[in-house]
Amino acid sequence: MIQTRPFFDRLSALADPTRSRLLLLLDRHELTVGELCTALQLPQSTVSRHLKTLADEGWVTARAEGTSRRYAMPGAALDAGARRLWHLVRDQVGATPSARNDLSRAERVLLERRSTSQAFFSSGAGQWDRVRGELYGSRADLAPLAALLDPEWVVADLGAGTGQTTAALAPYVGRVIAVDESTAMLAAARRRLADHDNVEVRSGSLEDLPIEAASVDAAILSLVLHFVVDPAAVIAEAARVLRRHGRLLIVDMLPHERDEYRATMGHLWLGFDEGQLTAWLGDAGLADVRIVPLPPDPHAKGPGLFTARAVRRSDRLTV
Repeated sequence: MIQTRPFFDRLSALADPTRSRLLLLLDRHELTVGELCTALQLPQSTVSRHLKTLADEGWVTARAEGTSRRYAMPGAALDAGARRLWHLVRDQVGATPSARNDLSRAERVLLERRSTSQAFFSSGAGQWDRVRGELYGSRADLAPLAALLDPEWVVADLGAGTGQTTAALAPYVGRVIAVDESTAMLAAARRRLADHDNVEVRSGSLEDLPIEAASVDAAILSLVLHFVVDPAAVIAEAARVLRRHGRLLIVDMLPHERDEYRATMGHLWLGFDEGQLTAWLGDAGLADVRIVPLPPDPHAKGPGLFTARAVRRSDRLTV
């Protein structure tokens, strides 16, 4: 927990209207300086100055990712007094027209992030299997699946892409629901999966899955999270569709510094560290978290991978 600070020091940091507007955005989203500049319509020097003040007083944390830094409020790491003070300020600032406009512009910024990722999939569906194999190795789909091989299970392959993971799962489980948002990827998946009678391909976003609550025994996010704007929201939605004792399996990249992936493949996140992922899984109401780095494929050219497993233990989620 962030060390308790004198009340008036904390209050002083929030007294500036611009800093309060900035915190309102970082309370909801993790953003870069450039994205904050766009949302607040302020120059970089002004935003950076206010970020430093807020960071010095413990209101903001920063996380390096490649050549950029993402900023957010520390959330649960704030002490109880700071949280009460922020809730009071947030209620007042959030009701102002300026704050509403800031939030609207921030949503557009996030949509631009998302469109960058979607553009890659629209143009690259035909070569995605080759690219994926080159980056992560030809067995990236199969290595983490041993724990899912129950012949009675219904499994959701979320962000199914061309259906490679779905095709690997289908012979071993009762039913697979493959979900993707990209029209091109869905077309490729339907072609690949046409001969699998126990597979259903559905169009939908990972933030609003076309799957009923508590209806699947396992959900898979395989090499997907680094493409989404809000991984925490996607994990929470995956938890929603799990039955009690259902498992969520995540396969993704360990933290890396290959910033060029943003431009060449639409990556929005340069891997994930264990603490970050564990917090998101816990916030989604999942337990028994286990995160394990995968053995590297000697022929893979991309970053190392990990697999994470978490279990829904309760009928009611905490989100």
